[in-house]
Amino acid sequence: MHRRFRRFCRRRKSSFPSPERRTTGLLTSSSSLHRLLLFILSVNHIFTGINTINSALAFDLNTITFDQGYATLFSDFNIDRSEDDQSIRLLLNRQSGSGIISTDYYNYGFFSAKIKLPTKYTAGIVVAFYTSNVDMFPKTHDELDLEFLGNVRGKPWRFQTNVYGNGSTIRGREERYRLWFDPSKEFHRYSIFWARNKIIFYVDEIPIREVLRDENMGGDYPSKPMSSYATVWDASSWATNGGRNKVDYRYEPFAAEFRDIVLQGCPVDPTDATSTNCLDAIDELESSEFATITPRQRQAKKWFREKYMYYSYCYDRLRYPSPLPECLLISSEQDLFKNTGRLKSRQKFHRRRRSRRGPHRPNTTADY
Repeated sequence: MHRRFRRFCRRRKSSFPSPERRTTGLLTSSSSLHRLLLFILSVNHIFTGINTINSALAFDLNTITFDQGYATLFSDFNIDRSEDDQSIRLLLNRQSGSGIISTDYYNYGFFSAKIKLPTKYTAGIVVAFYTSNVDMFPKTHDELDLEFLGNVRGKPWRFQTNVYGNGSTIRGREERYRLWFDPSKEFHRYSIFWARNKIIFYVDEIPIREVLRDENMGGDYPSKPMSSYATVWDASSWATNGGRNKVDYRYEPFAAEFRDIVLQGCPVDPTDATSTNCLDAIDELESSEFATITPRQRQAKKWFREKYMYYSYCYDRLRYPSPLPECLLISSEQDLFKNTGRLKSRQKFHRRRRSRRGPHRPNTTADY
């Protein structure tokens, strides 16, 4: 090895540039190398920081089996439960979608699950993990939504969050995002924290949205006991490209997998509005680690929202000429959006496409 290296050096010696040229070349290459290293370090800092947050701040959660907290909502024949009852698969096929519901109502709580979404062609599909009391209060219901919207082959899943209180569906408070990973390849934890004065949506341990209760919201802030739901269903009329792309049942069944489920809160009778039995449980809930966003998590939240959020009702001036009372306008976010609440510039991602004729082609850029 060393003899070959010396021979290589002797062959190369005669072609080495003069000292002056070497100096100039070194300065130029050193400057380029410096810029390259800075770029690599900055990218590494972002993703290492996010991974560090996920690993260092992983929530200490008590998971439950399906039977300990849930029951079938509809289409039991499309629900596959694991032998240990720790995980379930909700299926969508030509016959039906499927869904589950918690066996109790909760007066505030933390609702969480690790989820893996259907793969391949998923246009028209919605996978939802949410809380609601619409069956008990059909005209004045509360709701907190995490809804995953399928897409055509090769395009990424998107998702949205929404908040309704006291039947305020005409005042939608939705935000829409994409993800920094493929949610159909592996499990990730998605969580909803709902307390007396704040709501936090999480992806893994990253808070992606926080709603602070404002007295001017009045009944628009969800405050009545809610159940937890998980469903998969055909939303061909609107979910993908405004309904232009429908569910393609040649790819059925579509399976959404849920495991490591968490239900933390105080079970209540939703008709007993005078009960005070939950005060201690609510205090304990609001002192939990997921009830407070740390400075490092705030950094991650800022990174996520500025890079992956593509619609926010708070910046939609056509819909709401005056922002709704809970909207905290952040200049670094606001600069990204038009008065429609949509981005000024389209988000882009890079992916490698495999050529049918041979090896990989160069990276191509596609729009989100």
